[in-house]
Amino acid sequence: MSGMGDLIERRFGERVEAEVPSDGAPAVERMLARGVRRAFLDKPVDPALLRTLCAAALSSPTKSDMQQGDILILDDPARRATIFATMPDHPWLAAAPVFLVFLGNNRRQRQIHAWRGKPFANDHLDPFFNAAVDGAIVMATFIAAAEAVGLGCCPISQIRNEARIVSDTLELPEHVFPIAGLAVGWPSREGELSLRLPLDVRVHRDRFDETDLASKIDAYDRRRAAVQPYRRQRDEARFGQVEHYGWSEDKARQYARAERAGFGDYIRSQGIKLD
Repeated sequence: MSGMGDLIERRFGERVEAEVPSDGAPAVERMLARGVRRAFLDKPVDPALLRTLCAAALSSPTKSDMQQGDILILDDPARRATIFATMPDHPWLAAAPVFLVFLGNNRRQRQIHAWRGKPFANDHLDPFFNAAVDGAIVMATFIAAAEAVGLGCCPISQIRNEARIVSDTLELPEHVFPIAGLAVGWPSREGELSLRLPLDVRVHRDRFDETDLASKIDAYDRRRAAVQPYRRQRDEARFGQVEHYGWSEDKARQYARAERAGFGDYIRSQGIKLD
């Protein structure tokens, strides 16, 4: 594995040299070297290991100790097939030894109020936000734990494309909703390190700063295209081809088409208020 300075420079285009305590350096280097994993060995993940990783994930920080992030382990072949059919762009998912769905769960808090005879006085957007953040923290912690033991992980946001189908398939009750899926398994090849926007685009000090943002993104487009060019240009029938196709052009094309426009209606149908 390359040193931390090399890994930061490779991913962000900026060299940072820091003195990291020796007992923490391997974990930080592993995070900096993280690559995309979408191919897995035909090898099961021991259930006890999976449960241990869930325990590690659920040891993560949680808003006000409310513990509103849940993990659903999806084993049933029929249910997996139903959910994977909503994501035809990911045929490789069928080969993932483990598939998890991370949930936001504001239901348990409401049940506690009923059991304890207390009013639920926060029936607005914030409980949804708290549960979503809790679930996201749980997923990020699970990924860190899983990759520490050599497993590969790939988050799947497309699980929200057909949220009602997913919700019904998993029998999610009111006030519980899917945040993301996660494919997990023993990787069959090295992951590809994805270049990221420069640190000074996403790390702010004292105030939000967009100085020279357009030029920084343009430079990032060119740096990334030089080492990780896109294999195809998105939605050519609508937008045609351009000579310099980079990250910003791809993201602009992606969000030029509506995605998950009905997710708010689904969340409301789960009994959650967004005002």
